Amino acid sequence: MPFPLPVVNRRVFLRAAGVTLALPLFESFTGRVFGASSGIGLKPGAAIGATRPTRMVCVGNMLGFFQPEFFPKQTGRRYDLPTLLQPLAPHQDDFTLFSGLDHGVKGGHFAIHSYLSGIRSVDAKAMPEGNISLDQRAAETVGGATRFPSLTIGSEDGLHGGCMMCWTRSGTRVPPIPGPKQLFQKLFLTESAADRERAADRFGLQGSILDAVHGDAKSLGRRLGRRDQEKLDEYFTSVRDVERQMELGRRWADVPKPKPGMPEPENTGFVSDLPVLYDLIALALQTDSTRIATLEIAGGFEASAFGLRKDYHALSHHGQVQENIDGLLKLEKYQMEQFARFIAKLKSIEDGNGKLLDHTMVLFGSGMGNANAHTNSNLPIVFVGGGFRHGEHRSYPEKAGRVPLCNLYLSMLQRFGVETNRFGISTGTIRGLERA
Repeated sequence: MPFPLPVVNRRVFLRAAGVTLALPLFESFTGRVFGASSGIGLKPGAAIGATRPTRMVCVGNMLGFFQPEFFPKQTGRRYDLPTLLQPLAPHQDDFTLFSGLDHGVKGGHFAIHSYLSGIRSVDAKAMPEGNISLDQRAAETVGGATRFPSLTIGSEDGLHGGCMMCWTRSGTRVPPIPGPKQLFQKLFLTESAADRERAADRFGLQGSILDAVHGDAKSLGRRLGRRDQEKLDEYFTSVRDVERQMELGRRWADVPKPKPGMPEPENTGFVSDLPVLYDLIALALQTDSTRIATLEIAGGFEASAFGLRKDYHALSHHGQVQENIDGLLKLEKYQMEQFARFIAKLKSIEDGNGKLLDHTMVLFGSGMGNANAHTNSNLPIVFVGGGFRHGEHRSYPEKAGRVPLCNLYLSMLQRFGVETNRFGISTGTIRGLERA
């Protein structure tokens, strides 16, 4: 039965199942629209085949690293590892160290959120894809192949509101899973039968609402001019994103979760939680619960766990005082030790005809270059695994023409299978990383 859609100040509303959904302002709409609901078939995610899937892990730290003990003096292969890289000595052939890469942004602490996007949030509107972060761009291609398109992990305490590393295409921050207990429950605890039934009912109700709205919108679209049609298409792209998330939830609601092989952990503080979080990320990749994970170490990383009186942020503003630098290096070396442990774990896990690290790209770094000087240039970047050619310190001096860090991100996205020739402010890919 057709029904009229009211027009109030050029506003149009679609009604279905007791829900009113407001549409964008339309210049050309002057009459009434009649529509009927129609179903939407969503293409399921690709099944896992014989070829092992590519994974991506991005680790970030809000305050950077003490540069004199991070960057080697030599470039090329077989360089001497400075203090902060020494924990990675067993893996020197498995990673590439980059110096001279950044996003060309300024702002100190207020620009570190550009680490995985290359774009400050205030500049997002000027970019074709906004300030979407590397992980979320890759997650858009995963579909329903895994239970979680991506996992965002990190503490919410500390400097400037906690973690701000991951961003959607619309410029919305992706809030992190705050600790190992919550991550464990998300990955491995199966809801009760009653919970699953309630979830199925919720998915079914929401699906019927969106199906009806979509059908009515198609009828509406036939009566719009070209500019308003483009506006409608843009609006319903967002609706389709909602549908996709609902479909993923529906498909995975009744699939048993994998057995973790370890007891449920407790949150004990981010310093002691860090190795547990790395272990859980490795398990998530191993069980193919996700293929994309991020982990951010925020400013609330507890310096008191190391017997230090000053907090992490204060130590990062060391003022060239040796006592402060020594304290800062304790925190930073611990972070590097746990990262090295994570790499060793990925190298130990069988994955098809290789190891998990062979099929996992791991990015480690920061959006802060020098916290003491509040600069966002020459970012500390370590890139591990993923089947690339590694073992070098690659330096990109600014006088030779700045190479954006987003060029590395573009290389990563293409390896992940994203069909794109640009990301953020990229000017191309990083040459020489592919194996001969």
